Amino acid sequence: MNRELLMLVDAIAREKSVDRETVFSAVEAALASASKKLHGGEVDMRVQVDRETGEYETFRRWHVVPNEAGLQLPDSEVLLFEAQEQIADIEVDDYIEEPVESVSIGRIGAQAAKQVILQKIRDAERETLLNEFLARGEKIMVGTVKRLDKGDIVVESGRVEGRLRRSEMIPKENLRIGDRVRAYITAVDPTLRGPQILLSRTAPGFMVELFGQVVPEIEQGLLEIKSCARDPGSRAKIAVVSHDKRVDPIGTCVGVRGSRVTAVTNELSGERVDIVLWSDDPAQFVIGALAPANVSSIVVDEEKHAMDVVVDEENLAIAIGRGGQNVRLASELTGWRINIMTAEESASKQAEESDTIRRLFVEKLDVDEEVADILIAEGFTSLEEVAYVPIQEMLEIEAFDEETVNELRTRAKDVLLTMEIAREEKVEDVSQDLRDLEGMTPGLIAKLADAGVHSRDDFADLAVDEVVEITGVSDEQAKDLIMKAREHWFAS
Repeated sequence: MNRELLMLVDAIAREKSVDRETVFSAVEAALASASKKLHGGEVDMRVQVDRETGEYETFRRWHVVPNEAGLQLPDSEVLLFEAQEQIADIEVDDYIEEPVESVSIGRIGAQAAKQVILQKIRDAERETLLNEFLARGEKIMVGTVKRLDKGDIVVESGRVEGRLRRSEMIPKENLRIGDRVRAYITAVDPTLRGPQILLSRTAPGFMVELFGQVVPEIEQGLLEIKSCARDPGSRAKIAVVSHDKRVDPIGTCVGVRGSRVTAVTNELSGERVDIVLWSDDPAQFVIGALAPANVSSIVVDEEKHAMDVVVDEENLAIAIGRGGQNVRLASELTGWRINIMTAEESASKQAEESDTIRRLFVEKLDVDEEVADILIAEGFTSLEEVAYVPIQEMLEIEAFDEETVNELRTRAKDVLLTMEIAREEKVEDVSQDLRDLEGMTPGLIAKLADAGVHSRDDFADLAVDEVVEITGVSDEQAKDLIMKAREHWFAS
């Protein structure tokens, strides 16, 4: 039987063109699997085959786990203190082994053993091919459509396969078996039974890599694509910056007579690309991202990470774009929330904000509208600014003398203290389960309390835009918090 085992190993090694060590490892795995089935339960087996004689031994083994962890798998685990009774110097993650009777090849059937071994070898071959492919560091997979699988497409590149899901294909794109296709590698999942490389033709990274292939200056480090936003198959925007003053970033990406950008557009089923000059000045970056619309003025709200962009009537439709496409892509490209408005809408909003600030100063500081308007004209928008900006800045206001400045600052500080005490009292009304919600900070709790949101269910009932308005967090953060607050609704 030992001689037959060696003959089986040699035959499979020749047939599959793999080294004998790979086959021996597969044989050991097959025998261990058969032994495990014979003993039943969650036992762990190890088989050691002698490479010269074909003789083999089988060991049942137990994994040593920390005492405090407890036994999750009693058939294959042992607590540290119990293991140390047998081996004094044994440590966590070591194994205790015990020889057991080996299963004969004849018992599990030579043909069955061969099938298990061949499958192990196929898995090893696939892993080797995958590792060789990934070692090349390629971010785009170029291959042919091998087959369709439940709406997805399997792409073959050499002997490696990737999966292009329907949701990752460009809309209205019709790929057929045998078509040549390029796709961006988004992830590699070794646990998948089929193709382990996941592909996308809609990811922003795909466009970035395509430009990297047609614009040598990017690979040379002279140019850099800072961000990309796409409406796949329709329109996209990329933000570029030059690291060499002699290189025009936009012209270089466009190419002679548009050759470079056309090459990318053709690959992406006619997707039109706007190339935007990146700027470290957020306002300038947003203005460029909204092209071809011309911006009249812009107001930046750092706290809400938003911008009010004013355009004239004839540029309004261009700035917004069909179905809001232009402003949406500009927002994704820059990472800022962009509000497009006309000059009239902007003036109305500013007047409304000024009225709100005026009422705040009149009511809380106990001053007349004239004093409130002076503060507004000097750029003061909150009680905190009145109370805590450097006193020298307020002394520079011609309409105020030092006594007036000190009085205003004192009143502002007193009001803020009173408001803080009231806020703390409101916060005490917030339920503990809402306070304990992951991601909930004291600042957010205070804002929710001010808005009358006191329990986890109150918060869970809110819509994303309501949470954003109350707290000033991003849409994504608001959605995440709401979903966590609703988890207990679906718990069994």
